[in-house]
Amino acid sequence: MADIAILETRERVLAGILFTGCAYFLFSTQDAAIKLLVVGISVWQIMFFRSIAVLIGCAAIGGPPIFADTMRSPIVRPMLVRSAFTLGAWLCYYNAARSLQLAELTTIYYAAPIIVTVLSVVMLGEKVPLLRWLAVFIGFVGVFIACDPTRLGLSVPMLLVLAAAVLWGIAVVLLRKTALAERTLIQLVLNNFYFLVFSAVPALFVWQMPDWRQLLLLISVGALGGVAQFMLFEGMKRAPVSIVAPFEYTSLVWAFGLGFAIWGDVPRREVFLGAALIVGAGLLIIGNEHFRKRL
Repeated sequence: MADIAILETRERVLAGILFTGCAYFLFSTQDAAIKLLVVGISVWQIMFFRSIAVLIGCAAIGGPPIFADTMRSPIVRPMLVRSAFTLGAWLCYYNAARSLQLAELTTIYYAAPIIVTVLSVVMLGEKVPLLRWLAVFIGFVGVFIACDPTRLGLSVPMLLVLAAAVLWGIAVVLLRKTALAERTLIQLVLNNFYFLVFSAVPALFVWQMPDWRQLLLLISVGALGGVAQFMLFEGMKRAPVSIVAPFEYTSLVWAFGLGFAIWGDVPRREVFLGAALIVGAGLLIIGNEHFRKRL
């Protein structure tokens, strides 16, 4: 019986890794769509529209009872706190994006998985083996090499990205706590309801009527963001934060791929080396889980 329980635990962890990896791919695709949108539409309006789209999807899946269940949920207040940290991360990140190159922006922001791993020890009491710390370090070295941030100096945009990384790290750790306490669909409703409330007034002040191309992109952002959030919440239910945190590095690989497909960006040689290290960090964790399953 003990062996069966251990096997089921390992399978849950691997499923959590799969969910998380897919979530970050979808988030990267969403970011590409947002990058196309921010040329003519404000971040507030994008956030407002995305929240409405996700809530409509939740209503279609869960029906009217989902909103009644949400109001009675024990995580109403914790999700408010978590959503506030996520909103802060969004605003810091996209304001910094106006001044920094994508490589610089991404490199600084990818301090987040290290912050998540540290906070998982401090806030959740998780035990992080040396191999996972090694995977986090290897992944960050890969990001550093790929983006070549050696020319960066201290600036307000850089501090904004660091703030975004810290805020997102706290939000991910808080997500781990709420993910274990409530159904994923209810978490989606709460998260996007708070985003809707936070963004409604600013969005109305800067509202611009989208054309049909922008409308399609806005719908895509809503669909991609909703599915990505669902997969991230499901992944957090199945695996400790310190295991799934390094898989956020895979977003960089997707970002370079999407950059080439959409804008024709050709990665430098350092990018391929960095990407290899990032993928290697993820495989190191997966291999470790398979090895532990056999023991």
